[in-house]
Amino acid sequence: MSFRYNPTHGNYTEPFYLTILIVYLVNYNVENSIKDDIKKKYSKIVVSGNTDCCCMPGECESGDSPIDATKLIGYNQKDLESIPEEAILGVGCGAPINHANLKEGETVVDLGSGAGIDIFLAAKKVLDSGKAIGIDMTDQMLEKARENALKGNYSNVEFKKGDIEDNIPLNHNSVDAVISNCVINLTMNKTNAFKEVFRILRKNGRMVISDLITDVELPPGEINSDQWCECIYGALTKENYLLCIKQAGFEKIEIMEERAYMDGEKVNGRKISSLVIKAIK
Repeated sequence: MSFRYNPTHGNYTEPFYLTILIVYLVNYNVENSIKDDIKKKYSKIVVSGNTDCCCMPGECESGDSPIDATKLIGYNQKDLESIPEEAILGVGCGAPINHANLKEGETVVDLGSGAGIDIFLAAKKVLDSGKAIGIDMTDQMLEKARENALKGNYSNVEFKKGDIEDNIPLNHNSVDAVISNCVINLTMNKTNAFKEVFRILRKNGRMVISDLITDVELPPGEINSDQWCECIYGALTKENYLLCIKQAGFEKIEIMEERAYMDGEKVNGRKISSLVIKAIK
């Protein structure tokens, strides 16, 4: 579609705006389709396990139990035994809580908290004078996490529904630490997600996240909502991922861990790596 510039009014004529509208609607529909598929697939994990291999740390056919799969990415057996087993789903690509240095009395937020694994581990570190808050956009996950909280008799945890790239349901400058395990890659606009993290963190607060990066990004035309929940399809290069964090306002950014994903095998011709990143507000 062509468009014309109107020198009299200093703006573009209707065909230009129609083009912009079409592009917006296409992107909006793709984004909502992806979010709907993510909700469906993660709701299914609650009911029947991770049969679709969403964000698994190893090969789908490996036969690893959720606990074994979780240990592969850095979690400690003794720590896992201290929380409700139903909170351990065997998904993720790292253990950011190992680098969060949580202290008694702090408020920590987990983005994409799932059935509650990191929230329950964090709750033991911040103790009763602190608070651990899980954010998830899937109703079934939130229900499961709240059930697990009751089973574990946790008094310092809370689970809230929210879209992490649109509006985390917390006040500005209200938390000490934000953690997340292989969830930011599920967002369409990663810079927006990091801006939300920056907004809720107090000054000198920290973000510690694990996520996947790639050597080659998929072009927009190859986006497939059915495959997006595998975390790999939304992966950015390391340079672009770190740029998104910088654009959100973070300055002190450090890579704590970097390792090959899926034993270094290429996925659809792309090399995938797992990072644990720490950034300070």
